[in-house]
Amino acid sequence: MLELNPEIVCLLISQAHEFHAKDTLRMPDDAGLSGEDSNMQGQTPFEDDITYQAFKNTVDDLEPDQQEILVALMWLGRGDYDLEEWDAALEAAHEQHNDRTAEYLISTPLVADYLEEGLAQMGYQCDE
Repeated sequence: MLELNPEIVCLLISQAHEFHAKDTLRMPDDAGLSGEDSNMQGQTPFEDDITYQAFKNTVDDLEPDQQEILVALMWLGRGDYDLEEWDAALEAAHEQHNDRTAEYLISTPLVADYLEEGLAQMGYQCDE
């Protein structure tokens, strides 16, 4: 059972689709992966983007354990883990958790598709 409201995941999927659909989007090579980029002085080049802020605020408003579920769900949808390995995915997400979860997720180009697939494997779907 998913211990994160699927509606929140669906909202994030929608926000990620909107964000990644922008023609002018250029993601930094290491967004969210290794702390602060010295060239960005701790800021992302799209920090003023309203769709980025909506996504980031939604993720940041989640409790740490919910953020970990979200990351594990993305990994499930991406094929890094299968449903039988859900507990291992959660453990790995817990071990790797930091305060840049939103940046990590949004820097994954197909994050919306991966979250949607992860939800489907858990038996949920977004109403569109």
